[in-house]
Amino acid sequence: MKAWLLEGFDGLSSLRLASDVARPEVASDQVLVRIRYAALNPADRFLSEKMYPATPPLPHILGRDGCGVIEEVGREVTAWKVGDRVTLLRGEAGVQRWGTLAEFLVVPQEVLVPIPDGWDDPQAAAAPLVYLTAHQALTQWGPVEDGVVLITGVSGGVGMAALHLAKAMGHRVIGLTRGTAKHEKLLEQGADLLLDPTDADPGRDQDSDRIPTPLKQQIKAFTEKKGVNIVVDNIGGELFSTLLDVMANKGGISTIGALGGPVPSFNTAKLIFKRTKIGGVYVNDYYGHRARSAWTEILALLTKVGKKPVVDSIFPMGELLDAFAHLAQGPIGKVVIKIAEQSLCNPSARR
Repeated sequence: MKAWLLEGFDGLSSLRLASDVARPEVASDQVLVRIRYAALNPADRFLSEKMYPATPPLPHILGRDGCGVIEEVGREVTAWKVGDRVTLLRGEAGVQRWGTLAEFLVVPQEVLVPIPDGWDDPQAAAAPLVYLTAHQALTQWGPVEDGVVLITGVSGGVGMAALHLAKAMGHRVIGLTRGTAKHEKLLEQGADLLLDPTDADPGRDQDSDRIPTPLKQQIKAFTEKKGVNIVVDNIGGELFSTLLDVMANKGGISTIGALGGPVPSFNTAKLIFKRTKIGGVYVNDYYGHRARSAWTEILALLTKVGKKPVVDSIFPMGELLDAFAHLAQGPIGKVVIKIAEQSLCNPSARR
């Protein structure tokens, strides 16, 4: 089979497209899936750079998301049959096991779910990891009614998923994104307020006589000085201290990514007086029954607001490195790889 092999932990340069990789064998409780589309995540690059808490044996195959058609089932498999259309929900694929950037994938039967009705193949491949991550980020602090959610890096995969779910939960959403180029698309997806995180300090706009309002003041005005109930932070870095300043009483910050680098030191009194909570999001907590339960809730929420996963672009399998470069530029939604020449998951789906 064809597969992108990671042959070292020196970054994406260690990837090689091979055409003679042995097709994986199926154990009694496993399923062989012919992959049609796979989706990229920043964690894939982090793992290739040895910046992720996993060191799988080499060569390794990246890819934690994908959809396909079942090609073979083990003798103990009862939930699936050959020809079923499936998407990968949660498991070790792409982390400790070979992942979806290959023509075939072997996984335990419990980590698969049917492709939702009305979704095309790229949407099915792109959704599970980011929506499960966003779901945990939004729910780990307990019930919040009619709250305000702030999402940093709102145009990314997790950011867009968090936007959809937060709106379905009845929250107002503030999205942070650099510049204004993505504003129209993000407003269409449900954002209530979009702000540029670089407007953190007052100063004169070089292109006009307007004096920008500091970021904190705009957030406080939007929330009527009550503050933000939940932050979904995909970025980290120097902005983190500003996030602490705009929290509501007993609000929670869910930390997901660190694209902005380390968080500078801050006065812990910012946590004390508002009883602010900070917690990491670890999607590996969602496995088996817990993952399926969360996925069922996610699908119901998406149906409620009439939203589907947003796919920014689709690259052919041979252009994986170009796809990773595009991901690093900050797309709107997910970057997807077309593994098969023609989709069998949904023959009518075209882009």
